[in-house]
Amino acid sequence: MNKSFETLIESLMLLPGIGKRSAERIAFYIINHKDEGLKIGGSIIDAVNKIRNCSICGNITESDICNICADKNRERKTICIVENIQDLLAIENTGIYKGLYHITGGLISPLDKIGPEKLRMEELFHRLSEGVEEVIIALKATTEGEATSHYIKERIKKMGLNLKLTRIAIGIPVGGDIDLTDKLTIINAITNRKEIQ
Repeated sequence: MNKSFETLIESLMLLPGIGKRSAERIAFYIINHKDEGLKIGGSIIDAVNKIRNCSICGNITESDICNICADKNRERKTICIVENIQDLLAIENTGIYKGLYHITGGLISPLDKIGPEKLRMEELFHRLSEGVEEVIIALKATTEGEATSHYIKERIKKMGLNLKLTRIAIGIPVGGDIDLTDKLTIINAITNRKEIQ
């Protein structure tokens, strides 16, 4: 097969969730639709060259500070801690949260040799000491998420900050079957139940 075509397939396979067959289909599409292929290639080059992380929260931006951190209408005394940009976007797309964010860039995982020093923790604690009143922890309900949450809680306590520390509720998703839900989720759903108004 053609060397350039093989290289294209190998490059596409570097993307998450793209196996050999999907990469081949995409590659054939690109070479058979050259205008779209050039547009896609240009968009990738443009994104790689222009997009970077916000110097405050870690979100994606084309400038030093993202549009969320720059928005003076946001509730600046509340910071929602998330693991990654995808989590930020999921919360932001609900339209309900009007505060600021902080992306940790991962979770504490001793087995994977990821400690707090490999995450954006120092930036977080610096921000928390600047008049923040509430911290919302919105991390995964996994061992790593719990370890990270515990570290943040203990560090806030050690710093002597008088903050309201909350965590997003964890429970059974809408349309979810209770019998197919894991034990920890059921425990959290029962424990964090709310009164019906």
